[in-house]
Formats: sequence, C-alpha cells, structure tokens
Amino acid sequence: MLDGVGLDQVRGFVFDVDGTLAHRGRDGRAHPQRGAVDVLDRIRASGRRLVLFTNGSHVTAETMARGLREDGLPVGDAEMLTPVESAITYIRRRYPGRPTLMFAHEVIRARMVAAGIPEARADEAGVVFVAHVDAVDLAAMEHAARAVSRGAPLLTGSYARGYAGSGGIIFSRGAMVTAGIAKVTGVRPRIVGKPSRAAVEEISTRLELPSEAIAVIGDDAGMDIALGRMGGSRTVLVRSGISAEADLEKLPGRHRPDAVIAGVADLLEVLA
Repeated sequence: MLDGVGLDQVRGFVFDVDGTLAHRGRDGRAHPQRGAVDVLDRIRASGRRLVLFTNGSHVTAETMARGLREDGLPVGDAEMLTPVESAITYIRRRYPGRPTLMFAHEVIRARMVAAGIPEARADEAGVVFVAHVDAVDLAAMEHAARAVSRGAPLLTGSYARGYAGSGGIIFSRGAMVTAGIAKVTGVRPRIVGKPSRAAVEEISTRLELPSEAIAVIGDDAGMDIALGRMGGSRTVLVRSGISAEADLEKLPGRHRPDAVIAGVADLLEVLA
C-alpha cells in the first residue's frame, strides 16, 4: 500500500501519537505500538527530521515528551508539538495584545502568559481559547459566550469527538466546552490544532521545511489526513486507531490518504 507514495523523497515526518505510535491505557500511560521506536530511530538515522503532533493540551509539550520517554517512546522536547504552540503563534500574530480567556489547566495558562498573551478576566476577553479541562465553571462559559457574541474569536485546540485509547474512544472535554459556547452563540469555532492552517504553519516552522516536503502519518482521517492534505503533504492512514473501520470510499476527498497501513511498523518496509 506504500508503493508510489514517495516517502523516500520526503524530508520531514509528522506523527500523531495516540492510536498511531501508542495506545493510552486507562491509567493514562502510553503503550508504544509495535515498531514505533524502530520507525523513529530509522528516520533520525537517515538525517531527516520528525515531530509528533498531538491534540492533547492538558500539559506542556515538554512535559508530554518527558512522559512519552518514560513510557518507552524516545521523543525529544523539540520534537513535540501540541495545539498550545500553534495557538500561541496564531494569537500573537492575529490578535496581538488582546486579553484571552483561557479554558485550560493552570500550567497551560502560565505557558501562554509567559509567551506574551495577556490573560483576560471576566468580561474583558478579546479572544476565547479552549484547551483540555478537567472541570468547567458555567459562569466562565457564559462570560466566554458573551465575549464571542461581541466579536471575540472562539479558538479551540481540537473539535474532534475524541481520540483512540486502548479501551475505545476517549472523549474530548475541550470539544464539549467549545461545543457549548458555539451552540449558544451560533459561532463556528476556529481550530488551531489538527487540522488547521495554524498547525500546518507551526509544523513547517518547527521542521524548517515547506509542508510539501513533509509526510503526515496518523490514525484519524478527519484530523491527521486532513491536516496533511491541507498542507499538500503526503499522507498515510494507520488503521490502528480511531479510523480503523472507516470506509475510505465514503470519505470526502480532503480526508482520503495517499496510502493506508495496518500499523506503524509497516513503515519499516520503505524507510531506508
């Protein structure tokens, strides 16, 4: 299934994490998929670059990379991307100086403030950004909804239902919060994680490569493959996760991969 895709010609790789390189157990620990470590090692040995882009936004990218290393998946801090990085770049570029109401863990709010994004209080929000949350205050959601109704953009790290876990889908709480605000305001949220132009640009910047020179490998046709298609990258769908039973013939063109493999270990056949 990888014949003719031209992975030998790409200069950088983007991998999804959950459902692609690993499955996350009920204990929250990542269990590397067969061949995942060998695939990453072989790409690095070839002199090419790689990043992992997960839509997880509950901790910083550095903390996430450290956790994956502890679980047996060798990932450098600079090889890890989340929607928080692309959100920071997007907000600083599009809405410089605007106070942002953040639905996120304290560590993420601190990360964004340190990056130069002022945090909004109550009704002063000029931007609303939703990352992962464990709990939500309805009064804060109402403040956000009123800000969005006044014209503040509604940004979300992910608007997908969830991601693949070892016991099935793990629902996205960030998507739940975003959907609630979107419902009462009638405003369509803007995704800054996967799939989005913001994510494409963040990946290209981190890899220092044009998106056309990159391959995107992931298990979610609506996120990972859509991300790759958006940037003109080569795309490979891995059947080990959320899109395991997807009928490719019924997918819209923007979600159809260039190749399909059963698991990430199949990449070893074509990686020199």
